[in-house]
Amino acid sequence: MVAKITTPKSAKAALNYNEQKVHKGNAEFLYAGNCLREAGEMNFYEKLEVLESLNSLNKRAATNTLHVSLNFSPGENFSDNKLASIASAYMDKIGFKEQPFLVYRHEDAGHPHIHIVSTTIRQDGSRINTHNIGKNQSEKARKEIELEYNLVKAQAQQESLRESIKPIILEKVMYGNAETKRSITNIVSAVYSQYKYCSLPEFNAALKQFNVTADRGKEEGRIFKNRGLVYRIMDAKGNKVGVPIKASSIASKPTLENLEKKFASNEVLKMPLKQLVKALIEECLKKPITNLKSLQAALEQKQVYMLLRQNEEGRMYGVTFVDNKNKCVFNGSDLGKGYSVAGLQARLTGNENKKQLAEKTEVKPEHNFIKNVALLSAHDNKLQHDEKIIHPSNKKESLLEVLVTPTTEYPNMPYSLLPKKKKKDKKYNLSIKR
Repeated sequence: MVAKITTPKSAKAALNYNEQKVHKGNAEFLYAGNCLREAGEMNFYEKLEVLESLNSLNKRAATNTLHVSLNFSPGENFSDNKLASIASAYMDKIGFKEQPFLVYRHEDAGHPHIHIVSTTIRQDGSRINTHNIGKNQSEKARKEIELEYNLVKAQAQQESLRESIKPIILEKVMYGNAETKRSITNIVSAVYSQYKYCSLPEFNAALKQFNVTADRGKEEGRIFKNRGLVYRIMDAKGNKVGVPIKASSIASKPTLENLEKKFASNEVLKMPLKQLVKALIEECLKKPITNLKSLQAALEQKQVYMLLRQNEEGRMYGVTFVDNKNKCVFNGSDLGKGYSVAGLQARLTGNENKKQLAEKTEVKPEHNFIKNVALLSAHDNKLQHDEKIIHPSNKKESLLEVLVTPTTEYPNMPYSLLPKKKKKDKKYNLSIKR
């Protein structure tokens, strides 16, 4: 079992969160602990009154609400009564035995989990100290409940959830199909914690394949100047849509400051994976691929997402590879010259030339047949032409007769046997001019 504790700004905010889930059919109000009415008899305002009546006794308390989620392993399926019993035991062990609490069973994730909403204000107006409650009281309670109810232990459960995160959480988000914040939170948290990236563009390359982007805003804007970061959903054309979600409002805290801390450590962690990514690309380049789109499709079969970066004019200036199997991100230029946009295009052009040359040199059987027929036809025509020259009468004769018919030949005499010509003596004029 994994327990997560938060302290919302108000009881109404925590209650609204769970009631909206119930309204959408993603949750069920399961149990009302230390309340005068049963769960099925209470409406929203009666639930809120239970919490607010105690919170009003202490106006000085900055935080007066407790919101807990107890998460179980995907293989654990419990009845409503057992879930209510676990919730009661947990609240007792963390010091909330006398406090009213409301239990909701949620069904919007790949593993069973419940949410508990309570107040930190006692009936005498004093406040229950929640400082380090997660590290101290909650951790002890969790271990005791795991043994008491024979639950899957937290470490084994986290490994199970990590293995199942791809099919359950990392699904492409389309604006309007799911709750924006929940969808963004699931994807960002998974990429933030599991992938190895060394810059914001690399982090965004991993997010983009799930239609999410981390946005710093315009350079002259307030968010950029204050080193803020928001996350947004992107449509099929790459346009930002929907309400932006602040990085600080996500539980994993994927803020710009925390991302920059990961950049340095990831630089070392992803280096051993560099050769693996190059090997996958080389394997695809051995195929008869002649353009970047075909290479992109081939890499997708290897669980490698290839992002081509373009400027406003549509000219490609960069490429990034996201290895979803090994959870790492590399710019093409970081892998080597041959893996940049220019390098890949040159190599693919070479493949195209090889393909064209192979098509030219390759002689298909039917082409051989046609070529042979043409040669035979030309030879036959030549023979007929020779017959006409040798036999002006155009009398049809067989090929054998043509071959054995004697013909007059005029062989040339060798130069050495030709009669030698006599040289004429040159007469010199010896007369002397006077």
